[in-house]
Amino acid sequence: MIPDDVVDQVRDAADIVQVIGEYVNLKRVGTDFRGPCPFHQGTHRNFSVSPNKRMYYCFVCKEGGDVFRFLQKRIGVDWPAAVKMVGEKSGIEVREVDSRREGPDPREPLWEVNATAAAYFQKILWDDPLGTQAREYLEQRGISREVADQFGIGFAPREIGLLRNYMATLGFDEARLASAGLIVQGEDGSEPRPRFRGRLMFPILDSVGRNIGFGGRLIGPGEPKYLNSPESLAFTKGKTLYGLSWAKNDIRREDHVLVVEGYFDVVRLMTAGVTTVVAPMGTALTDWQSAALRKLTKNVFLLYDSDRAGLQATFRSGDELLRQGASVRVVTLPEGEDPDTFVKKNGAAALTARLHDAIDVFDRKIQLLERAGMFSELQKKRRALDRLLPTVRAASDEIMRDLYISRASEVSGVAREVLERELRGRPTPSINVSSPPAPRISPTAKVRRGERRAQHGERGESAELELLRAMLLNRSRVEQIVEKLGPKSFRDPQYRAIYRALAKAGPDSTIEEVTAKLDEEAIATVEDILGEGAILIDPERTISDSFATLRARDLDHRAAELDRIIPLVEGADKDKLIAEKDAIRKELTATGRKYFKKFRQTGAR
Repeated sequence: MIPDDVVDQVRDAADIVQVIGEYVNLKRVGTDFRGPCPFHQGTHRNFSVSPNKRMYYCFVCKEGGDVFRFLQKRIGVDWPAAVKMVGEKSGIEVREVDSRREGPDPREPLWEVNATAAAYFQKILWDDPLGTQAREYLEQRGISREVADQFGIGFAPREIGLLRNYMATLGFDEARLASAGLIVQGEDGSEPRPRFRGRLMFPILDSVGRNIGFGGRLIGPGEPKYLNSPESLAFTKGKTLYGLSWAKNDIRREDHVLVVEGYFDVVRLMTAGVTTVVAPMGTALTDWQSAALRKLTKNVFLLYDSDRAGLQATFRSGDELLRQGASVRVVTLPEGEDPDTFVKKNGAAALTARLHDAIDVFDRKIQLLERAGMFSELQKKRRALDRLLPTVRAASDEIMRDLYISRASEVSGVAREVLERELRGRPTPSINVSSPPAPRISPTAKVRRGERRAQHGERGESAELELLRAMLLNRSRVEQIVEKLGPKSFRDPQYRAIYRALAKAGPDSTIEEVTAKLDEEAIATVEDILGEGAILIDPERTISDSFATLRARDLDHRAAELDRIIPLVEGADKDKLIAEKDAIRKELTATGRKYFKKFRQTGAR
């Protein structure tokens, strides 16, 4: 049998128009494609293929289905063979296993509660007086009801109990609302409150159109302006691209993608007919998001804002995409404009003209450095090259890397051979915009560091180290890690200090700035980590495993604490503690963590 998740992946990746187009002469009619039916040998274009629905249908013989059914019916293959054929066309290896996953997908309850909440938010927006301010806000931004409905936009009221009460009438308990991140428990023990209050709500869909979370835009004063759902079993911010479910087929067909910053940018461009647009959940693209786009196309246009934050995101995203072998170009809009406002004022044709004027991400970096006079003096040239070399290193395409080296030599006046020697040296961490000399470490600090490493054997220390490595070598990972872990999760005092420094530092920070307030021993640890380089085989997997390891360590610590407390209490308190320990045991068993040897079974009194 072929696992369900593999089938979903293949169906999601397949270009149904391309596959069926090999057997039927299709022509675009609106958003769909039409052709003569291959099943009843029709001559008129009554056979329709919908890339958005990923389905085909004949209006005469009523034959219809997905891409797998088409191949089964058209060429007579069985279902597994059809899945394998589509997988091969989509670049996905399909292997059969002994059995499918037992039971329903554990994400289904979250998809269901999010979809129901989305309908509730839409109802509040359009049918309730509480949505008046939000309706006025959309009108000011030129978003009609038709457009808002197309993207499922709604409004979350400020009132505390409305969402919870409404969802309760439909059978959704507080536990499921909390697991989806729709409500949060007050720290003071007060009643649960909605995570989203007074916000315009954008449903976030996965690549096959399932509702996995929300992005909320505050329409009144306050911070943060934008708030996403917390990460859950269904939603991982670094593995989600807003608009991908709508854009993916057109991205494949037109062989390019536009990456913008926000929800309104996607809505505006798609409404104007620019349908190959997506937005990351944060500012810069992660390696997973970059890889997902690279599977659809090699050609990527970055349309971030031209402010400092937008430029930083542009070049961090550019480096991630270059590592995936993409061709990356930067679109520059007039000062003060973003894709939303630009297309609203000038239309899609003006944006298309800007795409034709887009320049390579490396040339854009050089352009900005030249405007800042960074090639006018020797010391400035050094700093300029420190900004350029990480992008050269990121280029996995050998020809582009060679062209980048030649271009860097040309603008800096530094011999190509010298730049190549520099590139063969220690890799420059991607958080750097410059590469200052490593801080000088005293011999005493180095001895202390060695002693500390020799003495440390606590479980979880390697997980702390790998998380720090991810934060040091890729600045875009800091937010992902800080969202889940606080400084207390790092028990090694030096690791904790480095974590705090990274969390506090800005995304454009140099190593010198990060380490400015660290002691010599912590600086030596940073030096060690950077010296080892990017040894993560699978960054996302390593980070996920590290989170799980630290969670298991915390559970083990709590279990040991309960072992000490339980014999000292009686009655209901003892029952409560025994129940807590039993829950810990079940969680550890579910995660497959085997190494907690001190965990003792605690029976009933």
